[in-house]
Amino acid sequence: MTEKPIHHIDTTDLVPGSLCDHFLIAMPNMHETSFAQSVTYICEHNERGAMGIVINNPMPMILHEIFSQMNLTDAAHQGHKTIVAGGPVQSERGFVLHSSDTQWHSTIKVSDAISLTASRDIIAALAEGQGPSPCLIALGYAGWGEGQLEAEIAANSWLTVPADKNIIFNTPFEQRWTVAALALGINVSLISSTAGHA
Repeated sequence: MTEKPIHHIDTTDLVPGSLCDHFLIAMPNMHETSFAQSVTYICEHNERGAMGIVINNPMPMILHEIFSQMNLTDAAHQGHKTIVAGGPVQSERGFVLHSSDTQWHSTIKVSDAISLTASRDIIAALAEGQGPSPCLIALGYAGWGEGQLEAEIAANSWLTVPADKNIIFNTPFEQRWTVAALALGINVSLISSTAGHA
């Protein structure tokens, strides 16, 4: 993993085979890494690298704590929302995955259905009851340098599948890994962690 600055998606950057708007599903051989049983939503993927948000790693933290740090009043009673650990890069920075029907100060439209915003205004809007629904709030993101993600996929570290917004916003956290893989007809819990390394 490399710490690279997040930058806006430019459609001219996207290359054939881009995994933008796909899930990366950790294979069982990743069990000794911080990405064990993770599902990552890829928001950007081009020849310079990739970035995504891990969507199934809930933190012992709720949105109310972020509101408090930002001196925001939870006028809309949204503070109970669970925060996920989106990845190891910029782990103090907030990112919000949300439906694409609303745009904010620094919104990246990943697909027709899903956008990513990392600006203060969206958190303030959530506190006021004017924020997007549904949404997933994460701290940090996962980043890969040039060619790194492709190499990890070639090494059988990840399964890839087109993203499903229902998994991002509605499926219980503990079910997201298995449900995402079932879209490929694969029961990941039955795959040996040594598969492909015999």
